[in-house]
Amino acid sequence: MQSLIKSLKVLEMVADKQPVSVGELAKIMSMPKTTVQRILWTFHEAGWLRLIEGDMPRWTISPRVLSVRPNELSGGGLAAAIQEPMAELRNATQETVYVSVFDGNGAVVVIDRLESPHPVRAVSPIGDIAPIHSTANGMAILAFLPEQQIEQIASGELNAFNPATITDAGKLRTELAQVRERGYAINRGYYRSGIFAVGAPVFDAAHHPVASICISMPDSRYREEKVAEWGELTVKAAQAIGYLSGVRGE
Repeated sequence: MQSLIKSLKVLEMVADKQPVSVGELAKIMSMPKTTVQRILWTFHEAGWLRLIEGDMPRWTISPRVLSVRPNELSGGGLAAAIQEPMAELRNATQETVYVSVFDGNGAVVVIDRLESPHPVRAVSPIGDIAPIHSTANGMAILAFLPEQQIEQIASGELNAFNPATITDAGKLRTELAQVRERGYAINRGYYRSGIFAVGAPVFDAAHHPVASICISMPDSRYREEKVAEWGELTVKAAQAIGYLSGVRGE
């Protein structure tokens, strides 16, 4: 049993720190590199982890995690409810639309997308895992999580993905306060350079964020004067998903 718990903790740490090397994991978890390596390869063979080759090979979570998602996401109310609002949002903005859910461990997972008709567009695959602190879908959820969870993430390691990434806890808290005030998050290239996005949370009946929806675009089409309009459209789509799926109460 202890061996299983140890293996699952390694899997959780990969999800939290990805992409991460064997050496980094061994140091963080105070475990022998040989033990960590064996666990990683076991999960890799089972399809749960992916190995990114390079000068220093790194590990990430595989999209296979979606195979154990609840029925609510794989074919239930939420999955059925997102289709029409996604289409309406894409048609209104002509930008790629994503719906994501919180993985419970510092990241969000894309569960559906509808691509922009523009030849130049932002595209991430379904199952893509992105940091909660530097994406529009992530910050839209993070801003409305319980204060204890927000503090845990804000005071933890805020990885930088480019010079624009918010890595200061105080700045992140300020950004999240603005998200709560206006009702939507803005990603000004914090995660992928040149990719901007606007995202809004989908709430359940208890006003807990269960998902988020965003529009994503290259910086060449981003216009600051249109953000309020985009934000209103995105919030409207998020509310429609909530009502259609039954996760949002009156």
